[in-house]
Amino acid sequence: MSRSPVVSVLRSAVIAVAAMSTAVAVAACGGGGKPSSAASSQPSSGASPSAAASPAAAAPPGIVAVTSGGALVTMNSSTGVVEQTLVPSGVTGDEVSVGPSGQVFFAVQNGCTSTIEEVPEGGGSAAVIATGSVPAVSPDGSKLAYASQPTLTVGCVPSTPDLTTLYQVKIRTLSSGATISLPPVPASQDSGLPEPVFHLSWAADSRHLAVSIGAVEDNEGYGVTLVDTAQAQYFLTGAGVVSVPVTGNPTPQQSYLREGVYMPDGDLFVSRACCGGIPPQNTSRLMWEVTTSGVLVHQVAIGFANLDHTSLDVSPDGQWLLYLAGDDLYVSQGGATPKELTTGLIAAAWE
Repeated sequence: MSRSPVVSVLRSAVIAVAAMSTAVAVAACGGGGKPSSAASSQPSSGASPSAAASPAAAAPPGIVAVTSGGALVTMNSSTGVVEQTLVPSGVTGDEVSVGPSGQVFFAVQNGCTSTIEEVPEGGGSAAVIATGSVPAVSPDGSKLAYASQPTLTVGCVPSTPDLTTLYQVKIRTLSSGATISLPPVPASQDSGLPEPVFHLSWAADSRHLAVSIGAVEDNEGYGVTLVDTAQAQYFLTGAGVVSVPVTGNPTPQQSYLREGVYMPDGDLFVSRACCGGIPPQNTSRLMWEVTTSGVLVHQVAIGFANLDHTSLDVSPDGQWLLYLAGDDLYVSQGGATPKELTTGLIAAAWE
């Protein structure tokens, strides 16, 4: 479809404002607010045997989260009670990441600039690492992936007519600070349209990276690519890059992956939504475990069609899943039906 550059910039600005809002993030995904009182207050699972089983009781790992007020906190993952405030304000979503050494990486918005910072999960002073957003530290703690992209709020929109070149995924070696940059596509394939990065997730090998891409004008722009960071030169196309297809029902041709993260076994935990197009009309939200080819392995939950499902994370042992439905935090053990833990969040991750 033909897209005006002006329309694209304005659309992107709307998306960026929504992402930083403390309200429920439902822009560009249709619907808003909680399900009606007639709807279930809990997501339902599918008919998968593993979902029907009752997993043995075990304490989940701790959770680090960002509140709708921008505070970075640790919380009890059994009760949802905040245990410690690490940063009182200014932190953005939808991603926060905890390394194996206990360092918490997060993003802070300062005017038109977003910076990546780190703080010990036990508390202490925060240190600035780089300019960027949506940080994800590798499982071995050696590398930090993050997005370098412009802030498209009023007064911050760059004057350049081609915004695509301003969107990059960066991989930083934490010990040396050496950083590589991956643009979306080669200059010869540049469409002139932005490719916002909304979430990043490392595979257990600390080499492959799942990149969740945002929509510019409609839900058809969402998707997940798997990037071999030792080989790829771009994050959307080329050698070392695979796009995860949407399979299954309903309507795979019009459905899209809102977000996807790696599981320790190499499969993916994804938020699958239907349907794309203009205007967006979301009629389903499915929380699935899929292969890297998009094939359904297990349905974790049937989510709420009128709420955005984001900030997905998997515990290092793969036994615990979490995600946000709007600003409500849901937790699943062993792929069983998720339960609402708390509300008022814009990001969450396992410690």
